[in-house]
Amino acid sequence: MPEGWLTWLKRAVPEPWRSWAARVYSTLRWLPQWPLAYLHPWRRESLRRLAMFRDRHRGERAFILGNGPSLARTDVSKLRGEVTFGLNRVYLAFPEWGFHTTYLVSVNDLVIQQCAQDFRRLPMWKFFTWRARRWIPLDDRTVFLFTTHMGPTFATDARGRLWEGATVTYVALQLAYHMGFDEVILIGVDHNFATQGPPNQTVVSQGEDPNHFHPQYFGPGFRWQLPDLVTSEQAYRMARTAFERAGRRVLDATIDGKLQVFPKVDYDSLFTPAEAASTAAARMDHLPQNTL
Repeated sequence: MPEGWLTWLKRAVPEPWRSWAARVYSTLRWLPQWPLAYLHPWRRESLRRLAMFRDRHRGERAFILGNGPSLARTDVSKLRGEVTFGLNRVYLAFPEWGFHTTYLVSVNDLVIQQCAQDFRRLPMWKFFTWRARRWIPLDDRTVFLFTTHMGPTFATDARGRLWEGATVTYVALQLAYHMGFDEVILIGVDHNFATQGPPNQTVVSQGEDPNHFHPQYFGPGFRWQLPDLVTSEQAYRMARTAFERAGRRVLDATIDGKLQVFPKVDYDSLFTPAEAASTAAARMDHLPQNTL
């Protein structure tokens, strides 16, 4: 259809009808994925595990660790005893930290395909897109999520469809909501990339990675997709609205972060002597046990 006609249609059709049409189109696109996403044994087990996690952390706080360069300048030792969500290749920092995150989330196909062996060795609960079943089998600490690239929404129940929002951080925010956290704090979410190019374009890294906390994060030869910061900001605004509507909040404690969606807070101010005295065991009492 000529571009002029598309422009005319956008102006002529009222916004509620355009939104409705977009939702119908997105539904028709992902509808063929539904049977396996809900009837396959691995997904049925994942749904059972997600039910265990529902509101498991009500009244608590969690930290979501983005993988920007600022993470290397953040005193992560303060997070011992806190509930943490690690994303993608955050595990590269575990040997230096001396501990691992409580959870790990990864939904990008390229990352999962190239790092599947690493992911399978990690000991914590791991949440992957349902598409990851091609490279990662179900084990006693894996949960498969039905994530899609279509139909912008914020899922308050992670057993349904989760929009990826062009960033794994957004999926982690939806999981944190599902688990009942009252407060979620972002660190390492720089929202700023040195590598430029069309959003979502697949590129191959030619050297050390300047966009993440570790030079080998997307090191030489690693295939990855350029960020879509505009879509990510749309997703983050939806997350803020959902949390605040429920009387909860998301804070951004990223050092020198460029994201302007969430209220900013000084990272060090989040840790009082009383909080420092709380133990990891006290927080881990609420985690589901291995029930496979």
